Amino acid sequence: MIKILVADDHTMFADGIESILADQKELKVVGKCYDGAAIFPFLEKEDVDVLLLDVNLPIMNGIDVCKKLGEISSNVKVLALTMHNEESFVTEILKFGALGYILKNTGKNELINAIKRVAQGESYFSKDVTQTIMKSLVSPSKKKEGAKNENLPKISRREQEVLDLIVKEFTTQEIADQLFISLKTVESHRRSLLTKLNVRNTAGLVRVAIENQLLTVEQ
Repeated sequence: MIKILVADDHTMFADGIESILADQKELKVVGKCYDGAAIFPFLEKEDVDVLLLDVNLPIMNGIDVCKKLGEISSNVKVLALTMHNEESFVTEILKFGALGYILKNTGKNELINAIKRVAQGESYFSKDVTQTIMKSLVSPSKKKEGAKNENLPKISRREQEVLDLIVKEFTTQEIADQLFISLKTVESHRRSLLTKLNVRNTAGLVRVAIENQLLTVEQ
């Protein structure tokens, strides 16, 4: 059972999420918070696996919530659920530990899939969010800034391929199938990337890839 906390300042939307997930035996909404500050007292009383978090919340916004969760070493996994599809929001909330970012116009099946993926420690992004990330990588301003960090360790061709597919939301099995390698080899490359780029999870890999222009973008 995946226990979910919904944090959104629109009561009808939060109630709608609870209603949408009501028929899912593997998922259970255990609470709803209508401002960012209310999340922390709730987490002290209840076990939560996934926090569905709006970016714009009163008292404490979603980015600050993520930052504080990291400071208190909370094990709850964060999936941003918002109407904002701007690169700055995506990169900031990933920077502070969110594993996924989906938009409020997402359908039921994608929402369920995203929750399950994030609960397993994987990253997940709406298609529109992925496109926003990719566009930012080839924007003229980014190229002028020459964003690649020369101090980062060099990654191999195969690690580059794995990183590209991680950002494109491929699962470990899908990466193995795409590159004709074993699951064990995919995990080995993933662990190597985590170590080289000094991050803790796949969301960290995505963030560093975006910030440092590490992706091979097809134009």
